[in-house]
Amino acid sequence: MVRSVLLVIGAYFGGLGVLMWLTPELWYELTPGVGMTGPFNLHFVRDIAMIFLVSGSGLIWGALRQDQTACVFGVAWPVMHAVFHFWIWGARGGPMDMIALSNLIGIQLPAWLAVTMIVRLRNKEVNR
Repeated sequence: MVRSVLLVIGAYFGGLGVLMWLTPELWYELTPGVGMTGPFNLHFVRDIAMIFLVSGSGLIWGALRQDQTACVFGVAWPVMHAVFHFWIWGARGGPMDMIALSNLIGIQLPAWLAVTMIVRLRNKEVNR
């Protein structure tokens, strides 16, 4: 089950990266709170898309190989992103709104669930 959860989260991050790359304006318009950060910037959105693609790939690779280290590298960006968004939420006064719900479901839950699963993942013995 641990590997399956990591594969799903990795696919979510990778899929998000693909969505951001292929439809950046749509992602910008539909994601709650993004417009509050400033005007649309294609370069910025595509930079983040590539980061999510790398993160998703790292989680998938690590889950398939039962490699905690690869999974940690895969989840590093989403965790830093989650911490930053928690700080932003606090700076906004901790409101319970659609931005907070989107943050909880789309950012916090996948990042921290992945960390929990990585802790439970058993490294596969590798012949050296």
